[in-house]
Amino acid sequence: MLTAIKLLHTVIWAVLAGSIVALPLAGVLRRFRWAAILTGLVLLECGVLAVNPGRCPLSDLAKQFTADRADNFDIYLPNWLAQHNKAIFGVLFVAGELVVLGCWVGGRLATKSRPLDSASREGL
Repeated sequence: MLTAIKLLHTVIWAVLAGSIVALPLAGVLRRFRWAAILTGLVLLECGVLAVNPGRCPLSDLAKQFTADRADNFDIYLPNWLAQHNKAIFGVLFVAGELVVLGCWVGGRLATKSRPLDSASREGL
């Protein structure tokens, strides 16, 4: 059972880590709907952690099947990454959100500062 929990936890972690890494790319490519979906996934996980005093519920479940309490006892990650996971990916998430915000604001400003073309002037 512990193996199944660790595998599920690792797959969920990979989806969330991938979402965080893909977030700035979505911004640069101006795929803001995808950026919003990725942000929603990560914020959903933040909500789960907030409701469960900073711990994944899968960690609590895994505790029932082992006495091991190393930082990676419940997930297939190197111990150093499991130990610093929230700090590393928290910083990457905020940085990715800033990239998305910068791309969105930059695009909006570019649209507003564009001179009207002749077809647009005729419609005025």
